[in-house]
Amino acid sequence: MRRTDPEGHGPVRYGPQLPDDGLPVLPELSAELAAAAVRGGSEPVGGGPALLEAAAGYWSRRGRATGAERVVAAPGAPALLVALTAAIGGDVLVPRPCAAYWAPYARLLGRPVFHVPTPAECGGVPDPYALLETVRRVREEGGDPRLLVLSVADDPTATVAPPEVLHETVEAAAAEGLHLVSDETWRDTVHAPHATVLIGPAEMLPEHVTVVTDLAGALLPPGWPAAVARFPASEAGEDLHARVLDVLTALGARVAAPVAAAARYALTEPEPVTARVAATVRLHARVAAAAHTAVVSAGAIALPPQAGRHIYVDLGPLRAALGAHGVGDAQDLEEFLSARLGLPAPGGHRFGDDLGALRVRLSTGALLAGTDTELEECLSSPAPLELPHLHRALISLKSAFDDLRDDAQRWEPPR
Repeated sequence: MRRTDPEGHGPVRYGPQLPDDGLPVLPELSAELAAAAVRGGSEPVGGGPALLEAAAGYWSRRGRATGAERVVAAPGAPALLVALTAAIGGDVLVPRPCAAYWAPYARLLGRPVFHVPTPAECGGVPDPYALLETVRRVREEGGDPRLLVLSVADDPTATVAPPEVLHETVEAAAAEGLHLVSDETWRDTVHAPHATVLIGPAEMLPEHVTVVTDLAGALLPPGWPAAVARFPASEAGEDLHARVLDVLTALGARVAAPVAAAARYALTEPEPVTARVAATVRLHARVAAAAHTAVVSAGAIALPPQAGRHIYVDLGPLRAALGAHGVGDAQDLEEFLSARLGLPAPGGHRFGDDLGALRVRLSTGALLAGTDTELEECLSSPAPLELPHLHRALISLKSAFDDLRDDAQRWEPPR
């Protein structure tokens, strides 16, 4: 069924939720979950002392000294974003494209959301000049922009914002009185950590930034909802912390005790967790690089993936060939590619991008999908791309895009 999308871009078919990416659950995490389930009990709103101390230690090991009194936990990043949006008030600014859940939760509270274009070299962070222009325009029209949500290690584009670009954006936002929420869910998934400089906005202007990390991604399985937020060490940060707790209390947003136990264990980063995270990052990086090569070789456009578990592909150069298949917008492209690939290929409109732009997000997790035995073999293999099930998935991806390239060449007008 087609309905008009909330951005006014035209009709959009609302389908099932976007797929989760995940590998077999680490046995140590399962043990923590099971032991806590047997004990029973519940976590207080905002998280119990053990979970908050673990989160504070996690950030302190990354060079950002944090006390447990500056941390809040919730059952997932969406709950934290709702609470932050409600507590801060005003209009919300986000980059275009952005994580699929950011804008809908702001609109749920009746808050206007304004998408700001990103610079050419990365996603996740608004172009500073476009940000200033958007703020000016919104205020001229009677709006009240107060909150900017951004992501240095970005979903959906899988890019890492260069520090100089991020600094200009953070300075522009602070000059306009905006509070920043930095979604750092994928911070620990940088594909080439020795070659990629990742600095978050909290290292630049800590008094203006709340950091949110969804643990159900890089540290926990996707179905175990837990997230933590780190507030500024200031009087304003303390006030925001208290107001967010009030909202979470009103929502009854508690982390389930078994999930909290697993999250606490993961955040302390024992060797089994760090080893699994490192192996998982290496695997997704290899798959992302192979997928990027396949789509770019076919004539599509995609920034090289630097973090996370996705690539973001612009098929605009293949528009004529896609048009012959009845593809005219991102929703059509989503349906066409999902059927052609046999994999989820959510269109860019789900991430706030223009409906008319032929862009999709492809998931490395979907390419990896297999039995637990196959996935464990991928994690431990020195050459995972040569393993049968993953090799077949990548060949299928390459074949589908090569077919589109060949179609495009047939549709090229004679010179």
